[in-house]
Amino acid sequence: MPMIDVYAASGTFADTHQLAADLARTLMEVEQVPVIPLFRTNTAAFVHELPVSAFANVDGESTHVRITVLTNAGALDRPKQLEAVRRLSDVVAQAAGDASLAERTWVQLTEAIEGGWGLGGTAYTNAELVGLARAQLGGQ
Repeated sequence: MPMIDVYAASGTFADTHQLAADLARTLMEVEQVPVIPLFRTNTAAFVHELPVSAFANVDGESTHVRITVLTNAGALDRPKQLEAVRRLSDVVAQAAGDASLAERTWVQLTEAIEGGWGLGGTAYTNAELVGLARAQLGGQ
């Protein structure tokens, strides 16, 4: 149930709402979680549009995108980390209509500490999240 934040120059994306939905769906696919309400309603992306003057690399260029992904602890093993970075970069480039943007997209993968994942006012451990998912799946 990741939270995704995208930071880019204003005007980079024509449809930020669609981009947010595409990123959320893509990360659910990478995580390989069941398509149940718990995960569908709690996997989200936020697109933050910044003035070009608000960021730059060493050369003064403001043509990069930063994606920060926060997951519960252990959600992404190494193959999933690699896939997440590749696919999220591709989604951003496609949304911008600029294939080269994938090469200028920085992705930071972070994990909440055990028990540091909160939903509905409660901080859950991984075991508790698994229990919630199993309940929605009918106890499987």
